[in-house]
Amino acid sequence: MARQNSTAAVDRVSLSRRAALGGGLGLGLSLMAAATGLLAFPGGARGADAAQKVADHFASVKTMTGEFIQFGPNGEQTGGKFFIDRPGKLRFNYEEPSSVRVIADGKAVVIGNRKLRTWDLYPLNKTPLKLLLAERIDLSADMVRSVKEDPDLITIVLGNKSIFGDSTISLMFDPKSYELRQWTIRDAQGKDTSVMIFNVQTGVRFASNVFKVPYDQVHKRTRGGG
Repeated sequence: MARQNSTAAVDRVSLSRRAALGGGLGLGLSLMAAATGLLAFPGGARGADAAQKVADHFASVKTMTGEFIQFGPNGEQTGGKFFIDRPGKLRFNYEEPSSVRVIADGKAVVIGNRKLRTWDLYPLNKTPLKLLLAERIDLSADMVRSVKEDPDLITIVLGNKSIFGDSTISLMFDPKSYELRQWTIRDAQGKDTSVMIFNVQTGVRFASNVFKVPYDQVHKRTRGGG
């Protein structure tokens, strides 16, 4: 179990926060070595190499938990704790006063509001979160929009118009450790929601109910469904 240094993590949070506010949730698929594959890959050979290193590392990280800060499209800021168990499972526990919780169980993503007693339900395979929670990062040419390698971040932008429409997810990694630092989801209206993570622990085990979706409540309380 690896635990990141808290002080360093906070420094990285400040850096990532600037990136999130200025620019606005595994992984290791071998790239095609053929010249046509490299030409089709955004960023060329260098981008392909950086993306592959990130993908290979992230493929080995199946579980993680830690803290997050979320920046909404209108500048709103919330925080809390997150839990990820790939493939397919995620949970966000937002800290008060937020009454929201987000759970993905491998099939669906549900957003619950305890105060309003409402639920929004979406098929996981129709949301960009599927790309974050996949067993492997899909580095195929039809999925990768761009790869950018900066001194402080490697950013891989993923999306597929036939599956996700105009929505994309940008995954941001440390260029030295290849650890995930942040992701930004851009919705069909071009609005960004960024999530930074820190104080991360990997290789953890979760109780069986952490990613359990209360479908009995969801079906009763889904917006528009009664």
